[in-house]
Amino acid sequence: MSASDDQLYDLFVIGGGINGCGIARDAAGRGFSVCLAEMNDLASATSSASTKLFHGGLRYLEYFEARLVREALIERETLLRAMPHISWPMRFVLPYSKEMRFEGDTPTSRILNVVMPWMKGRRPAWLIRMGLFLYDHLGGGLKILPGTSTVDLASDQAGKPLKKKFRHAFEYSDCWVEDSRLVVLNARDAAARGAKILTRTAVTGARQVDGIWEVSVKDASGPRVIRARMLVNAGGPWVGEIIHDTLRLNSTEGVRLVRGSHIVTKRLFDHDKCYFFQGEDGRIIFAIPYETDFTLIGTTDAEHENPDLRPFCTDAERDYLCTFASQYFEKPVTPADIVWSYSGVRPLYDDGASSATAATRDYTLKVDTSAGAPVLNVFGGKITTYRRLAESALEKIGATLGRAAKPWTAGVPLPGGDFAHDGVAKLIGKLKARYPFLTDFWAKRLVRAYGTEAVDVLGDARSAADLGQDFGATLTAREIDWLMGREYALTAEDVIWRRSKLGLRLTPEEISALEAWMAKARRGSANHAAE
Repeated sequence: MSASDDQLYDLFVIGGGINGCGIARDAAGRGFSVCLAEMNDLASATSSASTKLFHGGLRYLEYFEARLVREALIERETLLRAMPHISWPMRFVLPYSKEMRFEGDTPTSRILNVVMPWMKGRRPAWLIRMGLFLYDHLGGGLKILPGTSTVDLASDQAGKPLKKKFRHAFEYSDCWVEDSRLVVLNARDAAARGAKILTRTAVTGARQVDGIWEVSVKDASGPRVIRARMLVNAGGPWVGEIIHDTLRLNSTEGVRLVRGSHIVTKRLFDHDKCYFFQGEDGRIIFAIPYETDFTLIGTTDAEHENPDLRPFCTDAERDYLCTFASQYFEKPVTPADIVWSYSGVRPLYDDGASSATAATRDYTLKVDTSAGAPVLNVFGGKITTYRRLAESALEKIGATLGRAAKPWTAGVPLPGGDFAHDGVAKLIGKLKARYPFLTDFWAKRLVRAYGTEAVDVLGDARSAADLGQDFGATLTAREIDWLMGREYALTAEDVIWRRSKLGLRLTPEEISALEAWMAKARRGSANHAAE
């Protein structure tokens, strides 16, 4: 017979991605009792495979998704203030040439083709300028971020790596975010506010008994049952399977799985601005400075049928991104330049759009009470609006459970983010003064990962030797202790690809040594718990 958790929770959240962890944090902060279960590591699927941007979605204006864009634009600066260590402003350069034609099919392009047929296949400069004007003002105006400007590529450093036909560009603001760290910090803050976070815990079934959900879960210790008044299905790509197979509900709501692949190359340019490239097929990609020594290029939009099929960047997608970027860069981007690739599946709400590119990125929240006990199903969404999605979810949860509570997360920092939005350089300087053995790269990496908590990670160390075993690329045993003890990391993969991107720098031998060390630490922890 399965064991049972004696507590009756208000909410049981299925899924440890950004939506699940964001909802858990918001709910716990409003006084709800919360339990969250993730079948793998936190952010192990879609939430660690984004383009890593807090952005309004400039191209969504062509699909007239003004509400989504406005909400995302407002959120950028709200989020910058709450997590200045893992998010920061970036300037995006949009090169423009009258020679370029675009065959994309958007509502805007269809209107232009009728009104101005001689412009067929082109986005005129005035249209781009108007879109960027809206981008600057639709969210109520910019307070932290600088507005749009024009760039002479013949003289600006941003023009140096580009083909000479690109002489003019528009430059605008958006923001970077460390996506998987965002998830982990939301989970940590939820736990600090009373939520129970269960990783490597699969939900195997659920049934309602007398208006209460009895959820069957299984982890390394075996099966057990957890009871809750309401479920939140934030299963990402698995949201449909959870509805039909796990909860056995009849629902007409559907999800459209869209694979987005990225490539990481050796550094392609020597400045810190990003590029927004328009393709001849009407799509766009970004080329972004990445982890100091690399360039991130993406993303694709391809249909993905099965959420259980692990996504990867196909040869066709790799070649597409290389060819796309090579239309802009003077030096062609080739597969030989690629050092890593990754792919994620975006679970978009199925709105019947004709293509994956046209499918809405907005979120849809549906409460289902057909089983007797309520469940909230979360469809779609984008990382920029995760906090607003959580607020909208809590409105529905509060109404369903009869417990309204005021929103609170706007402006409340995530762990390590309690410093000024422009205070990173000062924080790095203070960390180096306190720990003189840190190199510039090391100090910046720690501040960008942990913010004010970098001091807690390093503790009383007076030299690098005090931090224990050195695994390479500034990763030490002291930091691994922190990640395992505070941030739910269990394996080397958790550390080098989700808590950091040090997998780009570590050798296979160093990664093997890290995995062996962490396995030993896990055994020691299990033995201690059993005593």
